[in-house]
Amino acid sequence: MALTRLTKTLLGTLTAAALGIGTLAGATAATAAPAQQAATRTVTIQAVNNLGLNTAEGKSVQCYVRDAVPVGKYNPGTIDGQLGTNSWKAWQRFLNDRGYNAGTVDGDVGPNTIRGLQRFLVAIGYDTGGIDGVAGTKTRAAWKAFANLGGGWC
Repeated sequence: MALTRLTKTLLGTLTAAALGIGTLAGATAATAAPAQQAATRTVTIQAVNNLGLNTAEGKSVQCYVRDAVPVGKYNPGTIDGQLGTNSWKAWQRFLNDRGYNAGTVDGDVGPNTIRGLQRFLVAIGYDTGGIDGVAGTKTRAAWKAFANLGGGWC
């Protein structure tokens, strides 16, 4: 009799557990806990690409392009040493206007922008290791030397 009672208790427990699992597994969106909605907002990401320049050097090249003739045409935005979208758009305009072909003015530091920058740096006497659209060691060193020319432009 004890065995029968134990069997019934065990069978009842297993049945309840199986029903509980089945209910959870078969839960629908209507019966499941409501999902929390994340707040949506628009975020504009402005990537910074200093091509190896520190903040002081970044400020220097921002001032250089800002003050280039015609003054006011190449606005890099805030002079903060962080070469973001606005700074690179100013540099792309500057390079394009001078025939260095930096491509589309979009603020993206892609191969066309790098080639334009390399053409500019080579034209003023720096060795970039070639005009290949890659911001390699020599291109970065030339950019850094340019940024430090005469102690900067700010």
